[in-house]
Amino acid sequence: MVNTKKRQTLPLLDEFLENIQSNNYSAETVYNYERDLNTFENFLTDDIKTPFSKITKRSIIKFKAYLSSTSRQTASNESGQSQLSSYSINRILSALRSYLRFLVEIDQKVPVPADAVKLLKTEKKYGQVPEMSELIKLIEAPTQFENDPTIKLRNRAMLETLFATGMRISELLSLKREQLDKTGRIYVMGKGKKQRFVYLTPRAIKHLKDYLSARHDDTPYLFIPYRGRNNQQKNKKISTNYLQYKIKRYRELLSINIPISAHSIRHSFATYLAENGANPAAIQILLGHESLDTTTRYVHASDRYAERMHTKFHPLKK
Repeated sequence: MVNTKKRQTLPLLDEFLENIQSNNYSAETVYNYERDLNTFENFLTDDIKTPFSKITKRSIIKFKAYLSSTSRQTASNESGQSQLSSYSINRILSALRSYLRFLVEIDQKVPVPADAVKLLKTEKKYGQVPEMSELIKLIEAPTQFENDPTIKLRNRAMLETLFATGMRISELLSLKREQLDKTGRIYVMGKGKKQRFVYLTPRAIKHLKDYLSARHDDTPYLFIPYRGRNNQQKNKKISTNYLQYKIKRYRELLSINIPISAHSIRHSFATYLAENGANPAAIQILLGHESLDTTTRYVHASDRYAERMHTKFHPLKK
């Protein structure tokens, strides 16, 4: 029997995506909005079988339940699935809210107001920081665990660069050779297209040079894939899922019990700088934060930092 199920499409979705693109959002952000709204389209088609014009506030409640029960595929060398986190669900709900607001702004009728899309409550938590010895082992893990010489050099250089600079994983994997100068300074176009410089350590420079000296290609990206579909394409980038998987795998092989991700490496970069006396304003610049308030959470999230401040400033020391 032929499947005649009609896919429910969101009205003026292309115009919405064009609008956020014209507001100087990055290509990656536009892609994320499209992917998240496609999730809502799938819900309308496969779950409640309702056109967009007929949705109600109850439909939104069902959508939240649908997201809570949805698994996402994790791309890696080994396939796997995991439940969507509350933060991922809120990102999807925020995309839907923005889309509804856009329709109102251009005088289109909406079946439910944007305010009807309520976000989930999430716990405000700070990532744990691994011990420096554990962090060093993780950064050096590709040398120990990778068999392919080129992948060994590349993954080591990626992790060295990540911790040396504190950049975001998306910034790391979008780096092009031209952004790196001879002194180890890297020009970064960050979140919201904000520009800043980050700096390599001599150690990171060495591992980058070792990796680049093994390259014999004219691909512009600093880190390139060697396996997977279309890996021969000149502008093919390494996926964020691949690097996150590798970090998780190295941690498991090293029996490190604190969860470590690319973001927690960035968190560790900021925390260890703060513990060694770095000015919060300087850390703010290096991380590319718009507000100093965002940066201070890295400074104060460390138990060791709090202990040192207690020892230094408590009025009854003796």
